[in-house]
Parts: sequence; C-alpha cells; structure tokens
Amino acid sequence: MDTVEEVRSFNRFYTREIGLLRPRLPASDLTLAEARVVYELATAGEQTAAALGRRLGMDKAHLSRIAGRLRARGLVESRVSPDHGRQKPLSLTQAGRATFARLESGTRAQLETLLAPVDGAAQARMVEAMAAIRTALGEDAEKQVALRGLEPGDLGWITHRQAVLYTREYGWDWTYEGLVSTILGRFVETFDPARDDAWVATRGGAIVGSVFLVHGDRPGEAKLRLLYVEPSARGLGVGRRLVERCIARATELGYRRLVLWTNDVLVAARRLYQTAGFRLVEEAPHHSFGKDLVGQTWALDLHPAEAG
Repeated sequence: MDTVEEVRSFNRFYTREIGLLRPRLPASDLTLAEARVVYELATAGEQTAAALGRRLGMDKAHLSRIAGRLRARGLVESRVSPDHGRQKPLSLTQAGRATFARLESGTRAQLETLLAPVDGAAQARMVEAMAAIRTALGEDAEKQVALRGLEPGDLGWITHRQAVLYTREYGWDWTYEGLVSTILGRFVETFDPARDDAWVATRGGAIVGSVFLVHGDRPGEAKLRLLYVEPSARGLGVGRRLVERCIARATELGYRRLVLWTNDVLVAARRLYQTAGFRLVEEAPHHSFGKDLVGQTWALDLHPAEAG
C-alpha cells in the first residue's frame, strides 16, 4: 500500500465532497482562507495577527492581505494594545459576527445534507476514524476533545457529576443537585430547537463537560446554563470551546443578549465569561446549597448596535 497516494486520493475525494474547490463557501461570499480567519476570531476572540498566523499555520504576508480585505469590508477591526503599543489585536465587528453566524448556519446545513444518507452507526465510525487520524498525526489533546449534542442518559450523568464535583470542590450540599434537576427538567419540558440547544464535550468517548443554551424570559434574550468541565479535562480549553459554541449558536438563532447566573467562588468560570466578553451586571449575597455565597449575573450583548 502506498500511504502517500492513499492520503492524496482521500484528500481529492473529500475536498470535492465538501466543496472546498468552489470559489466561495456556503451562505457567504468568503473564500476558504477568509472564512478560516473569521472562524478563529469568532471562536477564539481578539488576538494578534502573529497569534492568528500560528493557529492557522498561515504565511504572515498572506494573512496580512486577508486581514486587509476583511477590514476593508467592515468585518474585522483592530486597536492598539494598551499593554504593547506595537501590537494591534484583530477582532470581528458586528457585521463580522453576523457574517460568521450565516457562515456557521450554511456550513452546518451543508454537512447535515451530506450526512443525511449515512446511518448513525456509520457516522460513529466516521467520527472514530477522524479522531484516529488526528491522533496519529500528533494533534494536541485540546483538539481531540469533541463536542456533540445530547444523547439518552446524558442529563442524568450531568446532574450526577455536577452534584458530586461541587460538593467535593466547594462543599455544597444535596440541594444543588435538586437545582440542577429542576433546570434540566424544565429544559426538556420547554425545549424548542429554534430557541434552545446543548452540547456535551467528550474525550476518548467519556463525557468531560457540558453547557446549555436556554431561551430567556425576555424577548431576544437567552441564558447560558450549567457549564461544567471535569477535573481531568481542565486546562485543555474545553470550557472555552463550550462557551464559544453557546455564544455562536445564540448569535445564529438571532438572540440579542446572552445572560448567565453564577457564584463568585467559581473563579475559573468567571474568567472564561470575562474573556468571552461578558460583563458583570448584578451581584447579591444569598444562602444556598448550605453556604453563604455571592450570586452574580453576567451579560453579553450579541448585537451591541441594536441593544440600545
């Protein structure tokens, strides 16, 4: 067997199947390289051109030309870093975020159509094969973590693990398990695929985290709920990926605002929210789960120009 030729043959087949040779990607007027830059800025947040180039393995001059085109079209903007005057981190504008939402929707629809004729068992084998390829080629542990939708048994497992972990790490009592059960029961009872979603992070087939997107009580507002990451997977970017996926989906569904409630003792989670752009809007002391805590409400405006 000529492994090199087999890889080349597969690449030719796959690029044709998913349309990478077309001038533009689905539901957008972006080239593949432009779309990758938009995707990285949408999911990883503001970053310098140098950091972006390292993530993408892209030539500096090529990336500079792409960033220039995206900036000229009003999709990307830059600012002078207050910490390093010579650096000008790049970020998406409101128009850029809207473009990303359309791109995500179009890409998901394209792949759902491609996979529709493939049964569940075959899809599972495909995912395993892709994971094996990434592992064989030395992809790092963070990228081996996969995000998927809910499956039977997940809600019970998530309730159990959150109750166990928060008791072990913060001394919370059994009433927290009751809260999680109530939230997830309500999620199932009122679930609407046009307004709600959920993701489970897995590594080697085991659940290592989850997050839920739930429609809010106010028009245009959604809630990020029950984010958690297993201790074995912390430091791998799992929490960041879950939060980013939740934000991207909320944007795609047309929400104007994403809110969440947490407690000040959850320091790592609060850092994730701050990095993602959430701002603290309210906090108040309360006694819950057998502890004196300070509850906090954080909010993220998904379409700032429309929020006023």
